Amino acid sequence: MLRFCTFALVLLSLPALVTAQVKFTKHADKIDVAIDGKPFTTFYYAGDAPKPYLHPLRAASGKIVTRMYPMEQVEGETRDHPHHRGLWFTHGDVNGLDFWINEAGPKRKPNTGVIVPLKVMEIKDGKNGVIKASFEWRTPDGQPLLEEVRTMTFSGDANTRRIDFDVTFTAKKQPVKFGDTKEGFFAIRLSDKLKEERGGTGTMTNAEGMSKEKDVWGKQSPWVDYSGTLDGEKVGIAILDHPGNPVHPTYWHSRGYGLFAANAFGKRDFTRDKTQDGSKTIQPGENMRFRYRVLIHAGDTAEAKIAEAYQQYKAGK
Repeated sequence: MLRFCTFALVLLSLPALVTAQVKFTKHADKIDVAIDGKPFTTFYYAGDAPKPYLHPLRAASGKIVTRMYPMEQVEGETRDHPHHRGLWFTHGDVNGLDFWINEAGPKRKPNTGVIVPLKVMEIKDGKNGVIKASFEWRTPDGQPLLEEVRTMTFSGDANTRRIDFDVTFTAKKQPVKFGDTKEGFFAIRLSDKLKEERGGTGTMTNAEGMSKEKDVWGKQSPWVDYSGTLDGEKVGIAILDHPGNPVHPTYWHSRGYGLFAANAFGKRDFTRDKTQDGSKTIQPGENMRFRYRVLIHAGDTAEAKIAEAYQQYKAGK
């Protein structure tokens, strides 16, 4: 009887240890992502926006950790930078075209590019749920510059939500240059409650133990964590830079007002040295691959053991 009771207690404790199931629901222009039966995010791959994006992102508790604007209007929320949509990939200088500030508005320039969907190639439920899709980065007159193939692998447990990104860019008919600018590249816009500035509770910390924007922005580091308190809950988001990326450790365009971005192409801007050139060019038919891991976790940087999580990512786990 004692042995049975002990076994039963072990079974009851298992849900906190077992990886949760991921399930997708596909619509005409978006894919809903649920983990352990609870909404996690939605992947908007088509529609009116000039790029694909994920919105909103939620912690395991269900709390939303990204800003709602411009997708939704929330009273009291900041409404700057309408091109900051949840989580997205874009860059401010691709063959001289701006794919970063390409939303309609007063700051939009004539030379803006657009990212359009080609095909949803795979949707697979499971402990490691997968979405694979392809896109074209096009000029204002519709000419293709790049093909992007993006694989996103979703997983989670009782305390964590995880997305692994594996993205390959292939140049089409002409050389494609990702120019040196701070405006890019792999980015998240955090909830106002998690920012460092103006009443937010957040603090960004990098792998070297430096914290706050003044010591993190423009620096190279294999990971940065942005943690704070959201409606009484300690929570954070970490971006881990894969050691195989073209520039590693990456530079960080992470700001106190809530922008959180890894940018491999901003060396001149970040070092404030005009003799530097962080641009990268790929020839027609050639490709460039980027991988990142996003961890939405309970607790602060130390409690979530982000340094250990990075070592696991580095080891391919």
